[in-house]
Amino acid sequence: MKQTWRWFGPDDPVKLSHVRQAGATGIVTALHHLNDGRIWPDDEIAKRKAEVEAAGLTWSVVESIIVHEDVKTRTGRFRELIENYKASIQAVASAGIKTVCYNFMAITDWTRTDLDYPMWHGGTALRFDIVEFCAYDVLVLRRRNAENDHPAERIAAAHKRLAAMSESDLARLEQNLIGWVPAREFIYDRDSFRRALDVYRDLSAEGLRENLFAFLREIVPAAEEAGVRMAIHPDDPPFPIFGLPRVVSSAADARALLSARRSPSNGLTLCTGSYGAGAQNNLVAMADEFAPDIHFAHLRNVTKEEDGSFHEAEHLEGDTDMVRVVALLMAEERKRKAEGRDDWEIPMRPDHGHAIVDDIGKKVNPGYSCIGRLKGLAELRGIMRTIDTFGY
Repeated sequence: MKQTWRWFGPDDPVKLSHVRQAGATGIVTALHHLNDGRIWPDDEIAKRKAEVEAAGLTWSVVESIIVHEDVKTRTGRFRELIENYKASIQAVASAGIKTVCYNFMAITDWTRTDLDYPMWHGGTALRFDIVEFCAYDVLVLRRRNAENDHPAERIAAAHKRLAAMSESDLARLEQNLIGWVPAREFIYDRDSFRRALDVYRDLSAEGLRENLFAFLREIVPAAEEAGVRMAIHPDDPPFPIFGLPRVVSSAADARALLSARRSPSNGLTLCTGSYGAGAQNNLVAMADEFAPDIHFAHLRNVTKEEDGSFHEAEHLEGDTDMVRVVALLMAEERKRKAEGRDDWEIPMRPDHGHAIVDDIGKKVNPGYSCIGRLKGLAELRGIMRTIDTFGY
């Protein structure tokens, strides 16, 4: 598998030289400073590509060209923004980048309540605490009808949790939930977040799904023409939050999406952590079923907790059998290679590493510290080398 690394551009605390030392050969990045729905200019793409190549690396995957909220709701400037999206696909393809990862999550990107959850080994991880989330959703944000989305026992636990939280605890929780995520299109405060939620008030999951399929009907032909493989990232977490519809959370969702427009340019990002946080998902079965349509993989692991919470585990621990998932993806690569395909290699990246060793206390993008991901990549590389050498 193509070993890649997510890099947030020149301001990323992890430098390209660090990526090369970690052993990755490909970079997963985007023009984050221009990611607001405008057309990506050729000169800016060329500048980013040259920067990556000067470090001895390859820009392998675009993650992501942002899908604007107007496109998801098919309101406002959605028609102009879809045309812009097509143009950006053409532009990155002209620069030789042929895999584009994107998502269709309403308002939020990946969402966690805790960015520094203490682990047994002394480092920290990302965590989604369902009770803390409920406390914020029902008792702080006071989203309309939020109490209907949480069982009574969770709300009771949320009252107790909130009563025990300090002002700084609450500020941290709010910041984590609505104020910051790497590469997010917008930053919200409480009032602006409520207004954003209002836009989705009357949009059902069926409506959002149809909007996604309408987007695909326009984007996939442009991607086919450009030779680009679109790879949708699943919802994270893979269940509704803030009352927002979710449409890429399960194997059934993936089947529906692929059936909506059968094409080599309409495929999946297999994020083993995002899908893995859902009790409904069997990652080994999904890797087996969807292998021909997987164009990109985020390899990370999560441990699900009894109440619906989950935290990021070490890459080879957690609830997903990572060895079997990697073996299935490598089997798909061998099949593609035997067919003579130039694009037989599936890019993968280690995702959401723990903060460990010298990264503890440093300024890093949470989940994207260097050493935790380096450790994960080394472990995944060991799996791949073993499968190459001894088979599976």
